[in-house]
Amino acid sequence: MERKALLGQISFGSQVAEDERRELARYFVETDQWKRIFGGEVDIVRGEKGSGKSAIYSLLTERDAELFDNRVLISSGENPRGDTVFRNITPDPPNSEAEFIVLWKLYVLCIVAKVMRNYDLRDNSARLVYSALEEDGLIDPDTTLAALLNRVQRTVKRLMRQVKFDGTATVDVNTGTPVVSGKISIGEPTDDARKKGARSLDELFSLLDSSLKEADFRAWVLLDRLDVAFIDNHTLEENALRALMRVYSDIRNYDSISLKIFIREDIWKRITYAGFREASHITRFVVLGWDRLSLLNLLMRRALSNDLIVGEFGINTEEVLKDASAQEALFGRLFPAQVEQGERKSSTFDWMINRCADGTKKTAPRELVHLLNCLREQEARRLERGGTLPPDD
Repeated sequence: MERKALLGQISFGSQVAEDERRELARYFVETDQWKRIFGGEVDIVRGEKGSGKSAIYSLLTERDAELFDNRVLISSGENPRGDTVFRNITPDPPNSEAEFIVLWKLYVLCIVAKVMRNYDLRDNSARLVYSALEEDGLIDPDTTLAALLNRVQRTVKRLMRQVKFDGTATVDVNTGTPVVSGKISIGEPTDDARKKGARSLDELFSLLDSSLKEADFRAWVLLDRLDVAFIDNHTLEENALRALMRVYSDIRNYDSISLKIFIREDIWKRITYAGFREASHITRFVVLGWDRLSLLNLLMRRALSNDLIVGEFGINTEEVLKDASAQEALFGRLFPAQVEQGERKSSTFDWMINRCADGTKKTAPRELVHLLNCLREQEARRLERGGTLPPDD
């Protein structure tokens, strides 16, 4: 095929994982880290921007059927694209880290309860939770995540304003007016309140955990895009994420409920910089990193996902992907040996890695993919203007 036509029909994929969810499986590298995450051994996935956190998140959501076969019910606590669920929390955010803890707990509880009811898990323990949430309109099957969070936030605001009063009712601390608290309590309810159906958040979690255990299922709640959730307010971000990590530590006490949190490494460092005691107890984590060979392998997988390249150059994909030297050789067929000529100058691939590195001298896959797509576009334009064909392949 003519070089110009070939360039016009190939792609290295999108640098944004959310934009290529279905295509990711074709060239995703199933590393040991991925296998541990998919197997449930990892809860916190940390990495620099563009390091592949969202790719892993997207693949988990795409493989929900496979996870179901492994007795895992998977739910997302964030929209995979578009506006973040937390965009409406900024005008009236929780007033403290303590309030954020209650918000996270109730939000996660609602998500777990919703997916359990969707799969028709309805033993007595689960029904008690559904009843408590229904009273506050927190388990509507048609509610979007943003609408659910809005309802959760209103409920938490009400619960935080109330104090126990006379063992049976609550009173608004601002007005002194007795109000009905519903069936959800932040702390342990009084005996009289319990007789009326009130249960603490921790007890509601225990009931769901018991129901899941009885049905031999686990529930995972995935939280990604935390870097854009509170992007304009670092104080709010710190309160929210420190509270989330404390909630994660509490939920770790349950055998069948897990939070899976995807967080940028610079944000993690920021929220732990001033001291965060719980951080030392968080051991089920991985930090995504990419060395030269893994970046080369990723590039070759994306190149070989183009059937045109495989056919035009007569490539045995399987043989190339299992041999690092074969990948180096194929790169040499597709690209010139050097960008800047000279004995002491870098090879083209090393030049690309260095040019895509950030301030910490780390190269994220996202930046490399972006460069490759830009190179393809520029080369196609050069040939369209009558430029000469490059030598060799």
